[in-house]
Amino acid sequence: MNFFLKIFRFLPPEFAHSISLNSLNFLYKLKLLGVLNKKVINQDEQNIFGMKFRNKLGTAAGLDKNGDYIDALGALGFGFLEVGTVTPRPQYGNPKPRIFRNYSENSIINRLGFNNKGIDYLVNNLKKRKYEGVVGVNIGANKSSNGNQRIEDYLLCIDKIHRFADYITINISSPNTPDLRDLHLKENLQNLIISVEKKVAEVNYKKPIFLKISPDETNKSIEMIVDLVKNSSITGLVATNTTIDKKNLTNKKLKKEDGGVSGQPLMEKSTNKISLIRSKCSDIPVIGVGGVMSKDDYLSKLNAGADLVQIYTGFIIKGPNLINQIVRD
Repeated sequence: MNFFLKIFRFLPPEFAHSISLNSLNFLYKLKLLGVLNKKVINQDEQNIFGMKFRNKLGTAAGLDKNGDYIDALGALGFGFLEVGTVTPRPQYGNPKPRIFRNYSENSIINRLGFNNKGIDYLVNNLKKRKYEGVVGVNIGANKSSNGNQRIEDYLLCIDKIHRFADYITINISSPNTPDLRDLHLKENLQNLIISVEKKVAEVNYKKPIFLKISPDETNKSIEMIVDLVKNSSITGLVATNTTIDKKNLTNKKLKKEDGGVSGQPLMEKSTNKISLIRSKCSDIPVIGVGGVMSKDDYLSKLNAGADLVQIYTGFIIKGPNLINQIVRD
């Protein structure tokens, strides 16, 4: 496995991402995934949010944007998967290059911009999945949508995805769609929540709804968001998305690149937000994500108050063996 990871380092990041996931798919179909990854030893089944999770470790949105690799990723031993971010209409995203891997600091900078094949394509893949574990869907707004159109984008996604998603995450925190983070502002967020509540009631969706928030919000803003969520029918929070704060990066060239930072430089910041959320509300469900590169990082998220934990950059940099290292005894 380490041999393949070293080869992928010399490939353009998006090409390497595609090749690696297509390879997983190929091995899954041949029932040879054990060649890359030993079977996860410990499957500590959990009942959380009224659903059964094989374990508390899942994939973060962005790894499988279009649901093309659900069965292969599920076979690696994750306790759950989150696919997306998906938008109502297909979109290319931002111009390339738009991903920059920083192996020396275990981090990635991306400015992808919700590149995806659209909600209808994802729905079709969800219909075909064989994986029986929990699959959440992360939804976003098209870049071409503005103002209230963005709220309508989320509602359209809910309308189309609700029958096939075990939970839904509303992504208001990508730094790569202009002004999307304005949805963290109180009035904007109130309008979004009210609209989502009406749509959820209309389609009779009884499963969890999460908001994915930014690590760059002030503590006061996070506290406001917690208050709004706990007084609504929104289930909980995914904390957090990538950060635009690059002060901890030592690579001067990458510091100049626009985009969100994921991986190790995000770990402390995102974990602090989980602790803040938990200090404000002891029972709000939290999915922790951001910077998990080891079992110690995973446990830090849980100890801070996360109910579940997701990985993305750690999986990209360290490979499938990280799953076993984290969830086994």
